Amino acid sequence: MTFARKTRRIDMVSTVDAPIERVWATVTSPEGINAELRPYLKMTVPQPFRGRTIADIDPGTHLGRSFFLLFGLFPIDFDNITVAEIDAGTRFREQSTMMSMSVWVHERTLRAVGDRTEVTDAVSFVPRAPMGLIPGWGRVLRATLAFLFRHRHRRLQAHLGGQSATQPTASGQP
Repeated sequence: MTFARKTRRIDMVSTVDAPIERVWATVTSPEGINAELRPYLKMTVPQPFRGRTIADIDPGTHLGRSFFLLFGLFPIDFDNITVAEIDAGTRFREQSTMMSMSVWVHERTLRAVGDRTEVTDAVSFVPRAPMGLIPGWGRVLRATLAFLFRHRHRRLQAHLGGQSATQPTASGQP
């Protein structure tokens, strides 16, 4: 008996109380990415990315492996990062593989809303075998990632704009 390893997706949208230029500078820097992930995770920086931001990289560039450290200490996964597309100041798309996922696509889009910024994350992924073959594992992974991206949006808001009435919202298929 085989189990289909289907593509899962989450979408997250929130509004940050900061201008788009400031949000872009933060979400494309290793420091900004790690500020969003704390305290649960930390990402290491591949050598070609050190001292640079996503905005400094040519589309299609393979950066190498970035390790996810649980609580900043324990390696639990890696992201073999390729920055596939960049629309300067408004959008980037990462297409990668991970130890836990055979497909990982993360697209982040920024849209100016007056002096605030709407941040949209669209994430598609396919759990890698053998975990991806366990019935229900995709739903567990999707719920975990939805939690993590809600956390990232709250942290981004707290870091850049203080508190806001706008809460991140998630959608996507189960």
